[in-house]
Amino acid sequence: MKHLPPKEAWAWLQAERAAREARGEEGPIFVDVRMEIESLYVGRPPGVENIPWYEYPDLTPDPQRFAAAVEKEAGDKTRPVLLICRSGKRTLDAGAALEDVGFSNVAHVVHGFEGELNDAFKRSSLNGWRFEGLPWEQM
Repeated sequence: MKHLPPKEAWAWLQAERAAREARGEEGPIFVDVRMEIESLYVGRPPGVENIPWYEYPDLTPDPQRFAAAVEKEAGDKTRPVLLICRSGKRTLDAGAALEDVGFSNVAHVVHGFEGELNDAFKRSSLNGWRFEGLPWEQM
């Protein structure tokens, strides 16, 4: 799995999309592994597919279900997959689950969408997708 800081992840996503589309192939799939409510209300990069690593009320990961859902959306295990979550932690497990079933080109956004907590226990102030000023939308 590639570990890409937010700006590198955005550049990788754009470069992969352009290269694959030039060959007549589908571009990479960008997957937000947070719960749907997190993705909608906190914000998310435009164009992401929301496929939660776990969901309320169980809050228990189901790696097989997750991998099957990503495979269904991707259509092919060789299609590049970029994963994002809140802080870059869930994507490590989610990416490992994808690699375990044969996905060959997986990357994740280090520090995720909101980044790490600062000394005042607030996010989006040290690092992360939103902190870096990358495109995002909110419901």
